[in-house]
Amino acid sequence: MWQNLSLRGRINLLLALLLALGLAVNIGRQIAEAGPRVQAEDQSVIRLAREFIEMIVADLNEAPDPDARLNQIARDLSRLRHVSIALHDSGGNPLTPRRLGSDVDTRAPPAWFVSLVHPEQTAVSVPVSIRGKPGSLVITSHPDDEIAEIWDGIVTQLEVGSVIALALFFLMMKVVGRALAPLQSLADAMGKLESGHYEARVAPGGAPELAAICTRLNHLAATLGEAVEDKRRLAERAVSLQDIERKEIARELHDEFGPYLFSLRAHASALAKQADGREPSADAVRKHGSAMLEQINALQQFNRRVLERLRPVGLAELGLRQALESLWRLWRESHPDVAIETSISPALGPTGETADLTIYRIVQEALTNVFRHAGATSVSVVIEPVEQAGGRFCARVRVSDDGRGMEPGQKLGFGLVGMRERILALGGTLNVVSGEGGVTVEALVPTAAT
Repeated sequence: MWQNLSLRGRINLLLALLLALGLAVNIGRQIAEAGPRVQAEDQSVIRLAREFIEMIVADLNEAPDPDARLNQIARDLSRLRHVSIALHDSGGNPLTPRRLGSDVDTRAPPAWFVSLVHPEQTAVSVPVSIRGKPGSLVITSHPDDEIAEIWDGIVTQLEVGSVIALALFFLMMKVVGRALAPLQSLADAMGKLESGHYEARVAPGGAPELAAICTRLNHLAATLGEAVEDKRRLAERAVSLQDIERKEIARELHDEFGPYLFSLRAHASALAKQADGREPSADAVRKHGSAMLEQINALQQFNRRVLERLRPVGLAELGLRQALESLWRLWRESHPDVAIETSISPALGPTGETADLTIYRIVQEALTNVFRHAGATSVSVVIEPVEQAGGRFCARVRVSDDGRGMEPGQKLGFGLVGMRERILALGGTLNVVSGEGGVTVEALVPTAAT
């Protein structure tokens, strides 16, 4: 049952139990103290009544009519609460009527309560002598009045306490309800986010902690929406670039590869005709052979350019270090006014084919952005191994420049966004930090040594 209760229900149930427990403890304390209270009151009343009677009967024989005076005292004292005082003769026979009952307007206590707290009845006899005739005033305790008063106080306390407890309970229910009101809105917003509606928002409210959670959920929804939109635009851009790349390669194959092949075929046909002749001309054969060699060389250069666009030349054959050094050499030659500082840690061992290509593309993309947009005078490239928690090995790639940095609110280009998606797919991270001192691109790429 407890597991099926909502958070609001659990809190309300705990509050009700605590209030009920507090009220029960208070009533139990009063019941536990009722017996000693009745006994102490009984003894106190008996003692006071005895001292009072001894004081007023001391001068009884000096009264004009001692008997009448004694009877008057007995009648007056019979109206006392908690005790009854009766006049007895020397034989112990009562000379005044017995007390009929209490006139206290209280609720009658139940039998179990009376039996729980009722003390033994106490009787004290005070001897009285009038003109040599012995007698006594017998003081008898009657704790029923005190028991009834205590029970009436307990019932009143129970009634008042119950009303206060109910008022507190409903007040706390109201407070808890208002404090937890955003939970349902949070659940609804999370359901919408799960369904892909990233525009869902929650109005911050309730307790400060819940208001902070609402704010963070709104920020998370906005971030998720931006990430999904970036991913959609990246996918659209990737498809567009793929189509553009295919068209470009097809155009180059048609415009360059095709004419070279046609020319080679023409020269080969001319050579074949020379071979069929009775006396082949050496100059003609040399001319056609030289032309074919030039065209084959052009085809090789064209083939190298296409392969470079599809995959870095020499990365698989020469390795990551030499491929990067070749890349840096090309940038230095094309931009001699920019100082390029490079450092590849000697501790960086084999990283794997996928990691090699990823590291190469990160450096290539970062340097392309530096030379196109940063206006930097120096750029630093550092590649070193790092070990993360759990024994996971990564290659840290950091490219920093001293350029103008990014504009506030400027989003990353498709190149870096695409690299981030690629690195995330491999289990790594890519961060771009822009400041007054330029831009730093730092990536952690999992290696084959993981």
